[in-house]
Amino acid sequence: MNARQLRHYSRQAVRLLGMLDKQCGDVALTPVQAHALGEIQLQPLTINQLAQQLNVDKSNASRTVTGLIKLGLVESIENPKDKRSQLVALTEQGQQALSLLDQQQNSFFEQLLTQLDDSEQEQIKLGLETYLKGLTKVCQAEEYVLRPLTKADNSQVADVIRKVSAEYGLTADKGYGVADPTLDDMYSVYDQQGAAYWVVEYQGKIVGGGGFAPLAGEPNVCELQKMYFLPQTRGHGLAKRIVALSLQLAKQFGYQQCYLETTECLREAVGLYEKLGFEHLDAPLGQTGHDACEVVMLKTL
Repeated sequence: MNARQLRHYSRQAVRLLGMLDKQCGDVALTPVQAHALGEIQLQPLTINQLAQQLNVDKSNASRTVTGLIKLGLVESIENPKDKRSQLVALTEQGQQALSLLDQQQNSFFEQLLTQLDDSEQEQIKLGLETYLKGLTKVCQAEEYVLRPLTKADNSQVADVIRKVSAEYGLTADKGYGVADPTLDDMYSVYDQQGAAYWVVEYQGKIVGGGGFAPLAGEPNVCELQKMYFLPQTRGHGLAKRIVALSLQLAKQFGYQQCYLETTECLREAVGLYEKLGFEHLDAPLGQTGHDACEVVMLKTL
């Protein structure tokens, strides 16, 4: 393949997906407005943060927000961390519009998948993972990039988990996640129905990650797993974003509750989970095998 061919395929995909249309199918939103709502749903954002997530300039993001406010889909709220700025949050009407869009898009892509056999679907999956990884390296080389885990990430993810575990004294002999036999093949663990894992990439290197998978022994319950971040990634809201993505996708998968296990020495993580609505339990659930984790929490989806 050469550059001209790749451009041709990309243009065709953009056209077929309706990205050049004035609105997204039957929903009266432009493509950029739809993408903006999807980002704001995960957590309220400043204009700068939204521009960064959408990979557009600040003026473009500002115009998009202005349009969404006029439609009653988002609203400006006070930023508790910075009185000089405002956050953009989803309104109830915006949530309804986004829900309708999700239904429409899910129906479209389900129809697409029915046209492909299992082998073709796997080829598409692997090809898109590789394509997106290349795009992020070119377009956001100097930024923290959040993307799905790929098989090529296995060794780097394991290295991050081992480094963070050592930092906090979470050694393998004490029964923490670093002792899991699947640590060096995380891709296989999360490449299954009802599971997902995201990595944080910075300048081509994996610096953190997290995800969820079914909780063994507990039907309809998933478990938030392997949330590890190197020191340089902390304080950027990346953990909160991964948790939000996990809860959103887990609910779409049909899970009713999300469970997690952690330890008191990870005080920042425990505080984050509490803020996100996880409640402490008196006893663990499922069969995780992590008997050293004394903090167990649960959230209803």
